[in-house]
Amino acid sequence: MLFTREKQVIGLDIGSNTIKVVQISRGKNGYRLEKVGIASLEPEIIVDGSIIDASRFVDTVRLLLKEQEIKVKDAVISVSGYSSVIIKKITIPEITEEELSESIKWEAEQYIPFPIDEVNLDFEVIGPSATADNQMDVLLVAAKKEKVNDYISAITQAGLNPVVVDVDVFALENMYELNYSIEPGKNVALANIGASTMNINIIRDGMPLITRDSPVGGNQYTEAIQKELGITYEKAESLKKREISMDIDPSVMENIMYTVSGTIATEIIRAMDLINEEITGLILSGGCSKLFGLPEFLADKTGVPTEIVNPFKSIYADPKVFRPEYLTDIAPVVALGVGLAIRRVKDRWSE
Repeated sequence: MLFTREKQVIGLDIGSNTIKVVQISRGKNGYRLEKVGIASLEPEIIVDGSIIDASRFVDTVRLLLKEQEIKVKDAVISVSGYSSVIIKKITIPEITEEELSESIKWEAEQYIPFPIDEVNLDFEVIGPSATADNQMDVLLVAAKKEKVNDYISAITQAGLNPVVVDVDVFALENMYELNYSIEPGKNVALANIGASTMNINIIRDGMPLITRDSPVGGNQYTEAIQKELGITYEKAESLKKREISMDIDPSVMENIMYTVSGTIATEIIRAMDLINEEITGLILSGGCSKLFGLPEFLADKTGVPTEIVNPFKSIYADPKVFRPEYLTDIAPVVALGVGLAIRRVKDRWSE
């Protein structure tokens, strides 16, 4: 399907614990934040990136849109998942983009470990290959139709019109490029650490070098605390966020947090090692990035300067409408949603 209309959209970031909605307008003076909101999802509505309870999911989306007084119906969503989305850079003989559109299925069959009829395909021509004459590099993306269709069906039931299906790591990259300077030849790692999944995208000159989805995130901290202390999941979640205190040995909590943070660091380091080049910065986003001490921990383990993202650096937000303190608090949580909200309707999924 091909979308060509240019009109305002909302970005809808569907996580396992929360749904984030962002609306951004674009005019002659740049980008302006119009709406932003977050809604919590009850447990078991989304599991491993799949919508398990569509009815409650739809109700949550509808309520969020109503609370934020959002009238825009066109929505940009995204998918991710180590078991449902494949991103590969391939090198093929130079052909036109039109010719590649016709042959993409055949090319993809060599690289995609799923039946080709069960996936949506898209591609982006990166440019001439740096290692071979008369060859070109292409970024190939495949997402399982079942997951894409489930998302599209659910948000359609919520009254929205899905006009673009993106991939989390690319939405994250769009957000970064809008707000941060791209230094030629410099490698930057973007890590979006959510509740159940971490998206990693290492970019150089506006192009992805390495993309990975890992099944680690904030829920691992909660589950480890729950198991170690023998408390409810809800209490463990609050303890993780330092919303409550308990009479326990501080070293016990430190060990739990250190162990899970070490797992996250290991996944990031593995991605960095794949390019075997200097990484000049690690930019964190996602709710898990707000955990006390995590940026400092990752900076120490990776040896890379680390900071929490500000997705509103280049977006005007009226302080009379949005409290600066509130935007600072939610910034890493809605970063991916910002990346979706600045997309325009031009993508294609090959059938």
